[in-house]
Amino acid sequence: MKEISLDYRYLKAFMVTSRYLNFSKAAQELNIAQSAVSRQIKLLEASVGDQLIIRSSKKVLLTEKGQALLTELAHFEERVQDIFFGHMNKTIRVGILQGVLETWFNDIMVEFTKHSKHQLMVEVNTLDQLKEKLHNGKYDLIFTTENIQSELASSLKLFEEKMVLISKNEINPKEASEYPWIVYSEQDHLFQLNKKRSSKIIVVNSITTILKLVKRGVGIAIVPEHTIDQDQHLKTYDLKGLQKGYIHLSSLNFKTMPEHIKQLVDVIKKR
Repeated sequence: MKEISLDYRYLKAFMVTSRYLNFSKAAQELNIAQSAVSRQIKLLEASVGDQLIIRSSKKVLLTEKGQALLTELAHFEERVQDIFFGHMNKTIRVGILQGVLETWFNDIMVEFTKHSKHQLMVEVNTLDQLKEKLHNGKYDLIFTTENIQSELASSLKLFEEKMVLISKNEINPKEASEYPWIVYSEQDHLFQLNKKRSSKIIVVNSITTILKLVKRGVGIAIVPEHTIDQDQHLKTYDLKGLQKGYIHLSSLNFKTMPEHIKQLVDVIKKR
């Protein structure tokens, strides 16, 4: 199949001429000489290898291929207008850590959907996947514990994420290894804070499930304080030796943030 190289100037000259079926009027709209319009269309025809316009001293007609091209170009222009100037509903692609989704971001979604017609597509992922997909343009915004500052993306600190040890009944935190551990991953804070491991470790990559298991007395866990509801009646213990953690909002480095994304960011900043 022949590869066609198209210059948008030539396509524009063809579209305007086809609309008026008049080279003189097309030249006036394009603000170029009539001979330039004719030359650009000839170059377009040479590029596609087919005649698009039949010329005479009194009339301009489109060939069958010319009419087909005009129809496609009309759809193309409409689509370009929609992309850059339209007010159609758009989808904001959000990547988020699970614990943040299940607590803090729920209220954000409720508030946003009350006042915006744009749609949200929210996906839970690991920290590494969130960063990778943001840098690959698969997410518009991500919420993570990492302050990302790169050529492509940057972060805004939102709030401190305090981690606490939780259990169903009173325990001695210094004897954590004596109790079953319910952990999110092999990088869980329980491993970092205790040289001696528990003999029973349950790995569950769901904060909601971890909280339910602790409430049922299955074991102890370390979770963000904002994930705990008061009605869960869990015992909580402050932890020493942990660095402060923060939740960050990260996005690509737009020169001007798209309006639909800015709407969500504005809701977040007001919280």
